Amino acid sequence: MSENTMHSVCFKTKVVKAQHMKHHDSMRAKHFLAGHHPHGPAAFHARKGRHHHEMPSSGDASKTVTVMDAGMSFSLVLLIDTGSSNTWVSAVDKPFKSTSTCQDTRKTFNISYGKGTCSGNEYMDCVTLGPGLVIEKQLIGVADNATDMDGMDGILGIGPVDLTTGTMGSSDECIPTVTDNLVKQKTIPSACIGICYEPTTTDEPANGCLSFGGPDSSKQVSHSSSRALCSRDHRYTGDLDYVPITKKSPASNYWGIEQSVSYGGQEIMAKCSGISDTGTTLCMLPSSVLDKTTDLLTVTEDQYNSMQSMMFKIGGVEYELTKNAQIWPRCMNNTLGADPSKIYLIFADMGEIECWRWPLLYQCTGFTFLQRFYSVYDTAKQQVGFATTQYTTATTN
Repeated sequence: MSENTMHSVCFKTKVVKAQHMKHHDSMRAKHFLAGHHPHGPAAFHARKGRHHHEMPSSGDASKTVTVMDAGMSFSLVLLIDTGSSNTWVSAVDKPFKSTSTCQDTRKTFNISYGKGTCSGNEYMDCVTLGPGLVIEKQLIGVADNATDMDGMDGILGIGPVDLTTGTMGSSDECIPTVTDNLVKQKTIPSACIGICYEPTTTDEPANGCLSFGGPDSSKQVSHSSSRALCSRDHRYTGDLDYVPITKKSPASNYWGIEQSVSYGGQEIMAKCSGISDTGTTLCMLPSSVLDKTTDLLTVTEDQYNSMQSMMFKIGGVEYELTKNAQIWPRCMNNTLGADPSKIYLIFADMGEIECWRWPLLYQCTGFTFLQRFYSVYDTAKQQVGFATTQYTTATTN
């Protein structure tokens, strides 16, 4: 196995519970606004002791990767989450299968989420994420109490390590994440993760690629066991540009960046801080901004034909969200429990911003935006990167 190189793992994306999508995203946005995460990328080198974490519920577009133990005796489907850092598996519906490499730490873990809790025992085991991605002595939680998992076997937490502080019993120590251990064991060169999606266009799972150690600009995936998943190009095509994590709270506690938004050549949102979040499905904007764009969450055929691109300016670079990228896939309207003949926008009402309390969080760009671009989450350098892909301007909806 080559050491200290970037490794890519393919994953599947499927929209679930879409009828409640806006509610889930709104709840997540409220938790962001309330500043429940005391840590984030900007706090990577400044830990502040133990905290009780209220983690927002994950959105409805689930990103899952298959994880195996060292002996390959069983595999699990875990939810990829950039908004948390603990990796755990559920033993609620099926017993956890202990392996020959598994060690009981005799410690417990407890995590509070926006809509439930997760608790159980902490184990140490050898975890395989894919060919060449074997993690020795990884701490994983085995939950005997977990809610709102929607058929998933657990969570693969790939957020900043500080989010794990205080989650293991009464200890103030952090739990090294899978990314931390991959760096420590010299499997990857840096605590940096790249994510690329294939836009969701049907009820069937779409494909994506998760790169550990840095962004992946290659044009070919060498994983023979993943050939069926990675038959298409999931790399970036344009320049990869980075922007530092904002220093403005509460966005600084997450993958928070500063950006402005324009529509049809007119600026509708001046430069402000927002959050890039894979766990949110829709693009959450304040009520006043939605009023200035379409005033509706649905559009007619005539309105759609006259729609223009929405431009997100991040770090001096403009990223175009075409009119086709601004609508929900019409073939998936049934998943929403909605009228199949209507055209729905991917924007949702974040609510009026309480400027007296949190004047510095104005938007949350979720999966429906991120699936059109390649995104990089760099904890080591405290920055987020974006680049175009073959799907950025594609007509898929």
